[in-house]
Amino acid sequence: MTERESRAGEGLSQGLTPVAEVKTAMTGFLKEFNGFQNEVKQALQYQEERLTMLDRKTMTYSRPALSTAMELDAPHKKAFNAYLRSGDDDGLRGLVLEGKAMSTAVAADGGYLVDPQTADTIRSLLLSTSSLRAAANVVQVDSTSFDVLIDRTEVGSGWATEVIAQAETATPTIERISIKLHELSAMPKASQRLLDDSAFDVEGWLAGKIATRFTRAESGAFINGTGVDQPKGILLPAKVANGTWTWGSLGYVPTGAAADFAATNASDCIVNLVYALGADYRANGTFIMNSKTAGAVRKMKDADGRFMWDDSLQAGEPARLMGYRVLVCEDMPDVAANSFPIAFGDFNAGYTIAERPDLRILRDPFSAKPHVLFYASKRVGGEVTDFAAIKLLKVAVS
Repeated sequence: MTERESRAGEGLSQGLTPVAEVKTAMTGFLKEFNGFQNEVKQALQYQEERLTMLDRKTMTYSRPALSTAMELDAPHKKAFNAYLRSGDDDGLRGLVLEGKAMSTAVAADGGYLVDPQTADTIRSLLLSTSSLRAAANVVQVDSTSFDVLIDRTEVGSGWATEVIAQAETATPTIERISIKLHELSAMPKASQRLLDDSAFDVEGWLAGKIATRFTRAESGAFINGTGVDQPKGILLPAKVANGTWTWGSLGYVPTGAAADFAATNASDCIVNLVYALGADYRANGTFIMNSKTAGAVRKMKDADGRFMWDDSLQAGEPARLMGYRVLVCEDMPDVAANSFPIAFGDFNAGYTIAERPDLRILRDPFSAKPHVLFYASKRVGGEVTDFAAIKLLKVAVS
């Protein structure tokens, strides 16, 4: 008997047909699969119970969301906030600040240093306003003055040959301009009840008030400052006709009329003003005038009847006059006889603002009860540092 016949005999002896064998195999497979599925469900349920238990152990109810960024200035900010609200200066007295001449924050030095975040807010508000600061060169110093070295002449040169001795050329002249720093202060006040309110943003309120006071004071001083306990303004130096200009004075171009712009071809004086400035400065030129003057200049047209004033089509960009940006500064004079209502120049080269980076606050709860005074002070100075970089428009016949 062959092996095939033997196996067939076994199958017949068991009485199972091929269909029955398949059915039996499928039944066993499904039974085993169901058992495996139950084991997986039990394992997942056990894992879920463990995770739930761990979450309950580590959960802190009403916990605020953590910041993803590291607050490096948090100790200073918290201590400064406590000082503003209640006068508690223990945190500020024990605070060690980084930076030259800023190792401690003690009241004997005239107040406590403002935390960096509030100081940056004030600085950004000052830069965003219509002040000469937006166009001038601003430097941070640690001393009481800032010296600027100006090379106002060219090095001499000449053609050389092999047989003729080289003659000595001219030597450049170096000018030293020392910008003194003056104290600028503001003193806003708030009621103690308002400071006790935890919902009141005392840092934001203080930054806004200080920036408003400083902006008004700086804007006026940078234009009309006398140099006595304040910066020297751009209109302080002597003014001479541009044809006779010398170092130490500012050259001007007349409007052609005694008390206003010329009745005919009024825009000619603007063109003359632009090209009175040297080409190296003109590339970075900026007009400065007040709103009243800007309203008059805005109506000017060229010989072809086109407006010389171009409004900006992009947010944040200033308007342009003859392709140069216009900075509206309300402290510039109005159009009147012998006034200088418009300045044009490269103010980044022509005017330098020097300031100390630290801003101090002194809290006074006694002088204006029931209000609390905040005496804020900083040191700032400014002066014309390149007399060739700025030209003025004078309302005069010549």
